[in-house]
Amino acid sequence: MSKQQLCDALTTARGKGEKVGLVPTMGALHDGHVSLVSRAAHENDLVVVSDFVNPTQFNDPQDFKTYPRTLSSDIERLAGFSNVLLFAPTVQEMYPGDEVEQRFDIAPLDSVMEGARRPGHFMGVVQIVSRLFSLVRPDRAYFGEKDYQQLQIVRRIAQQQGLGVEVVGCPIVREADGLAMSSRNALLSPAGRAAAPKIRQFLLESRGRIAAHGVEATREWVVAKINGVDGLQVEYYEIADAQTLQPVTDYRPGRTMGFVAVRVGQVRLIDNIEY
Repeated sequence: MSKQQLCDALTTARGKGEKVGLVPTMGALHDGHVSLVSRAAHENDLVVVSDFVNPTQFNDPQDFKTYPRTLSSDIERLAGFSNVLLFAPTVQEMYPGDEVEQRFDIAPLDSVMEGARRPGHFMGVVQIVSRLFSLVRPDRAYFGEKDYQQLQIVRRIAQQQGLGVEVVGCPIVREADGLAMSSRNALLSPAGRAAAPKIRQFLLESRGRIAAHGVEATREWVVAKINGVDGLQVEYYEIADAQTLQPVTDYRPGRTMGFVAVRVGQVRLIDNIEY
């Protein structure tokens, strides 16, 4: 479906007074993505699923090169939905080079965790999400809570853009062994795949420690436990405020979250937990 065909379909839907949902993805769809699409399809008359590996949010060229691209199987995964349109644009369609970029203030949400370690990543996210919002003009947009920092930034974008988009956060979908579903899981070696569920295991165990031992001791414990597993290396583990994403020193039930990035061989995985 071309950009013009999408616009025509959206014009028809709007003419009928239909509600439109948007599920932005980078393709390589898994059951986590499908859960977002299923919810969107239930809550809207028409759903647009974007399938676009956005080059501007990769600070590592090798990561961009190796990111899974599975358009044929993505089409098959969505075939059972009667009210879903798959939009797989080209780079030229999304970045024709003739737009005036809208500026957004996402500080300090982008200064920590992923933002601190992946320079330019969130500016790329801002670029593509704001363009999709302008193009589709959805009533609702659906994002997974695994990328929680991204979710909070997208909520800020939606507020500043002023298009009336409701940003819906959806719970993390996990494999049977607890590993958060991710397109990157397909890149794990057998040994890495066997070790990766330990990330979730230790996050869950840390819930029983934070009230008694405090934030810093809990953070150190999680890092030591994960690093103690062969093949796992913590890039960061931050315990932060759930709204501002800034690090905290005191535990506040219901307002404190843990955020982790772990290298599993050459693959980088993220996860989070509510305390």
